[in-house]
Amino acid sequence: MWTGVIPAVTSKFTENDALDHQEMERCFGLQIEAGVDGLIVAGSLGEGPMLSHDEKLEILKIAQSAAKGKPVLLTINEAATRDGAALAKKAAKAGADGLMIVPSPIYHTNPEETAATLKAVAAAGGLPVMIYSNRMAYRVDVTGDILAELASDEHFVAIKESSDDVRRTTDIINQFGDRYDLFTGVDNLAFEALTAGAVGWVAGLVTAFPRETVAIYQLIKQGRYAEALTIYRWFRPLLDLDVSTYLVQNIKLAEVHAIGTNDRVRMPRQPLQGGRRNAVEKIVKDALAVRPALPSF
Repeated sequence: MWTGVIPAVTSKFTENDALDHQEMERCFGLQIEAGVDGLIVAGSLGEGPMLSHDEKLEILKIAQSAAKGKPVLLTINEAATRDGAALAKKAAKAGADGLMIVPSPIYHTNPEETAATLKAVAAAGGLPVMIYSNRMAYRVDVTGDILAELASDEHFVAIKESSDDVRRTTDIINQFGDRYDLFTGVDNLAFEALTAGAVGWVAGLVTAFPRETVAIYQLIKQGRYAEALTIYRWFRPLLDLDVSTYLVQNIKLAEVHAIGTNDRVRMPRQPLQGGRRNAVEKIVKDALAVRPALPSF
């Protein structure tokens, strides 16, 4: 159902901490122009847990306007299952193409609780669902056994695999074949996962470097691995910025230099400062200085 590069886009704020509609329209438009295959709003990178339900639905509407018919998914990352279910209903009413569901971002659910939460939210929304499996960030692992329990539920169509173990790509394919659209969700494992059989990439640094991200995916899809690997090796220091407690600030600072936007975040986050900011800016500027020419694909 879903394939390709689907950015987990950042949320943009004004100096007064309101949603910056105009800047999000511009930034989301850059993604679509570069050839991405959809948009995911209000995820971890989109500072979803810091947004109200109304704000999430506003961002969904902006993304729908920018997407030119490509799918737009809303992330459900509420602490309480009932709140996630309520937002899923609102997303369906607002015309979302699907949901990406985080099983439990605060309470560390056991396997039975994890499956029950995913089923409850999916049933409330009645939309296609991408399961967000990220045991590193949220300490909740969507294992093969849980995926097997969910496999009979037609709502669940995809998984964003972010366990930080690229062997999971092969494990999921061996166990389920093409039952789930398998996406990699770890930027600096993308080449490895895509060449092992993942059909898509829920990407982060794509918000600053959309054309390079799309080029890597398309070249791999065409079997042009050496060309994709050349770009990926250049990209790796930037992609490493996604795997950090400060991924939101890191990527928004990369956006400052790559697409001319701002790096405002919502508290308790604050923009990077001092030595950490200098280190990230050096990585970004060094990469921009030797940005590769992209082949046709």
